[in-house]
Amino acid sequence: MSHASLPDSRFAAVHTRLNWVILVPAFAMLALALMCWRWGGTVQDSQYYFDTARYLRGDIPKSELVPPFPYRVLVPAAAAAMPGDVRNNFAMLNWLLVAAGACCMSAAVLRAGLGQRRAIAAGLLMIVSLPTFWYAPYLLVDPGSICARSVFVLAVLTGQPWVAALAGLLGTAVREENILLLFWLLATRRIAILPGLALLAAAGGWILAVRWWLIPGLLSYTWVPNWANIDRALHDVRSHLSIVGSSVIVIPLALFGWRAAPATLRPLMSLLVLMALPQLYATLSVRVDGRLIWGLYPFLVPFAVSVGLALARPANPAAHEGHPPASGLAAPK
Repeated sequence: MSHASLPDSRFAAVHTRLNWVILVPAFAMLALALMCWRWGGTVQDSQYYFDTARYLRGDIPKSELVPPFPYRVLVPAAAAAMPGDVRNNFAMLNWLLVAAGACCMSAAVLRAGLGQRRAIAAGLLMIVSLPTFWYAPYLLVDPGSICARSVFVLAVLTGQPWVAALAGLLGTAVREENILLLFWLLATRRIAILPGLALLAAAGGWILAVRWWLIPGLLSYTWVPNWANIDRALHDVRSHLSIVGSSVIVIPLALFGWRAAPATLRPLMSLLVLMALPQLYATLSVRVDGRLIWGLYPFLVPFAVSVGLALARPANPAAHEGHPPASGLAAPK
């Protein structure tokens, strides 16, 4: 067995629990500190998501909606259903979703056997980042999508495929490309074929229902690759900076950490590749920014916190834990 398939025994054997009573409010307060500077801001895409929530409240006519943003309806609908100001509801939901995603990532890393310190580091990487500071304060649906993906990763690493399926269904209602999570469950045989096909049909049915029944009459919208968008993206320095800023910590750490990562994290590699495909397609079709990388954080962070894992393991884990060596030789008396 290779070192990469062994758990980090120094941490996992001793520190197998987190103090959630302290950690949850700490993550929440940290996220709030980073997000409060532009609480409930609306610019470009975020204005369209906010308009969706206002339409569902009955505040604006359907003619003011801009596709495809109304199709990503779950988070705006939740904000509209809550009592009080829609803008504040939306911003508060995003704050809670950012904190919840960080907690799920900490739990996933802990259950993968990487230990308490790396689990806390995983949650911190989810929060202390450029996307949390720059994008999360705006009224976007990305925090909901990332939270659903974090729950999905946690469920996969803990062997709960039906929890993962529920996260995939809810994630699809947040952003349509999360239907690929359900496809992955089916393709990797984590759920049986017939239930898996039923899940895919349910997710696809939801997308069609939003388009043709819940919010009918919207103009059609398709992502079509074209050179004009590519040329615009190549000259958009601000977007380049946001992509670099969102990547500069997580991606290098993930690249260094993936070889030392335990075998329990290996399924995330195929998930990462699969979920990167819509982002790559978007670079050919529409304007892209740091959110392209932000959406992949749930699959990158577990590898990022695996940096130095092989060096951290003792040469003889059994001896470190106080057990006799596995060689079969008796220790001297």
